[in-house]
Amino acid sequence: MPGREIIITSLDHGLLTAILNSPIAQQGPDRDHLSELRAELDRATIVEPGEVPADVITMNSRFRVRDAASGEVHEYTLVYPNLADITKGLISILAPIGTALLGYRAGDTVEWKVPSGTRVLKVESVLYQPESAGKDL
Repeated sequence: MPGREIIITSLDHGLLTAILNSPIAQQGPDRDHLSELRAELDRATIVEPGEVPADVITMNSRFRVRDAASGEVHEYTLVYPNLADITKGLISILAPIGTALLGYRAGDTVEWKVPSGTRVLKVESVLYQPESAGKDL
């Protein structure tokens, strides 16, 4: 998943590192994807919550993406694993798409491998970000 610079808040980095190190995550259904999230955290630029640009996807951000292949537009919220519910547009950070989107900005193109090849999404907009709304500070 190497690519553009990604930005992660120090709060998100700390919480996600704790999740990566938790026995529950290491034995859970998404354990095969933990190394991908660890790689993303290792390459990220870490900023304080009040310093993250408003167009960056952080934890609990709601955003709109366009599928490059189908042209379909979807709205999702990036959440911690215990809150994930794809039927409500709540994507787990431990799901490959969630890991791929963390830290990217509006206008960025995100690619990640799926069993059928590579999916490409363009981040159209960040509709809500807790940090810019004064939350999680």
